[in-house]
Amino acid sequence: MTSVKEFRVEEPASADSLGRGAFVFTDDYSVFDWGKMPDSIPNKGASLCAMGAANFELLESEGIPTHYRGVVNGADVVPLGDVVTPPREMAIDLTQVPDLPHEGREYDYTAFHEAAGENYLIPLEIVFRNTVPVGSSLRGRAAPEEFGLDYADWPDEPVDLPEPVVEFSTKYEESDRYLSRDNADYIAGKADIDDLETVAREVNDLVTEQAAAAGLKHEDGKIECLYYDGEIRVADVVGTFDENRFSFEGQQLSKEVVRQYHKRTQPEWVDAVDAAKAEAKAEGVADWRELCERDPEPLSGHVVDAVRDMYTAGTNAYIGRELFDAPSLSEAVETIRSL
Repeated sequence: MTSVKEFRVEEPASADSLGRGAFVFTDDYSVFDWGKMPDSIPNKGASLCAMGAANFELLESEGIPTHYRGVVNGADVVPLGDVVTPPREMAIDLTQVPDLPHEGREYDYTAFHEAAGENYLIPLEIVFRNTVPVGSSLRGRAAPEEFGLDYADWPDEPVDLPEPVVEFSTKYEESDRYLSRDNADYIAGKADIDDLETVAREVNDLVTEQAAAAGLKHEDGKIECLYYDGEIRVADVVGTFDENRFSFEGQQLSKEVVRQYHKRTQPEWVDAVDAAKAEAKAEGVADWRELCERDPEPLSGHVVDAVRDMYTAGTNAYIGRELFDAPSLSEAVETIRSL
């Protein structure tokens, strides 16, 4: 189980075959790696399911292998276009996810791959960036000039990159960390790092084009992949408002809206999270949450409503269909601006 979706396993994967199962999308959300927050966003789960399904079907139509099988409609697995109500379950092929042993913050990827064989979820997140929005972690790790940008410091506005940038970060460690290419290649195991980058760029291009057709700007995102019998397949969920950042007429449309809202309204909790992560790193402790001195507070009702409309109106626009009962995207954006 993850913080926002659950697994239903129908047939487990084995060393030499994929299994069958489904993602069950909840309305929970997570920010700052906290895990499940104290409240939920109605229809958020169905939004992620529908948007992810649309993207998987787009990838499959372009010959990019994925683990997607369809959305669950009663007892059937069908294409997204066959449902009349927003789906909450996505049927997928399952791969193996071996344990990742660790002592403190030292992780044993050799043991992971010995157990993984030729069928495993690659323990990486492959990140692609078309812009550097406010709040992007890249701002704290690199200077603008490293990407050919003529800025002494990052400005307080999104910055377009001359070319998309691809990075690799850990997936299963308690605190995500960005990796050198050589380190990412080692962690990827038998999966080739160049092939992973190629797939990420193809996904980025397709999501960017789909977003543009809906009047959205695709700023950044990530993919996860599985490796099976020598082939890389796109896994998890792709191109949603949780995995990616989009904007509309200059307004951020993604989970980043909630992150930035918490920074403005609960700065003490955000600071406590940062302090706990720093303390855990200094002490070599994996679970930083045990060190956090504050818990987050629930969102106000009007914020929950605004974020719900962002997800549902944004999904309607992206998939080109009024699947959700939601305001227009322009109306939803104006409400988000006022938060």
